[in-house]
Amino acid sequence: MVSTTVWIVIAAVVVLFLIYLYNSLIRLRMRVNNAWSQIDVQLKRRYDLIPNLIEAVKGYMKHEKGVLENVTKMRASLVSGTMQDKAKASNQITEALKSIFAVAESYPQLKASENFKQLQEELSGTESKIAYARQFYNDSVMEYNQAIQVFPKNIFAKLFAFHQREFFETKGKERENVKVSF
Repeated sequence: MVSTTVWIVIAAVVVLFLIYLYNSLIRLRMRVNNAWSQIDVQLKRRYDLIPNLIEAVKGYMKHEKGVLENVTKMRASLVSGTMQDKAKASNQITEALKSIFAVAESYPQLKASENFKQLQEELSGTESKIAYARQFYNDSVMEYNQAIQVFPKNIFAKLFAFHQREFFETKGKERENVKVSF
């Protein structure tokens, strides 16, 4: 016969193991939430920089008014919506900003403007930070999704309603090479 002490030790080990499994799932979920928040921070930074860029460019680019209006319209869609809506708007803004910078090549005075150069550098840095934040988010989602699918964590994931998260993806036209023409 196994003594009561052995059963208590076995029960304690099992309880500690279950607590460890649950807490590891919570940590992974929090990492995914944090990674999404980091994307949001960079999107907000871009959102704040765009009006300054548009103001700096407006006087020079009267003929390209449509490009500026398009960026302004897409900027508004960054503020609200689902993760998918924000991802789509973010990708569209990236393309529109590339268009602005390409068109700016036709305006030597604009290109030489210190204000424009500084904004261009800040937006370029922000784009790099957004790309890194997306990569970190997708890595975190992969680790989280994997954890909630493998045994024995999958039992707790179902029991405590841990659900898979979506990756930050580009779709369709957003995957094509950007064509810039002057």
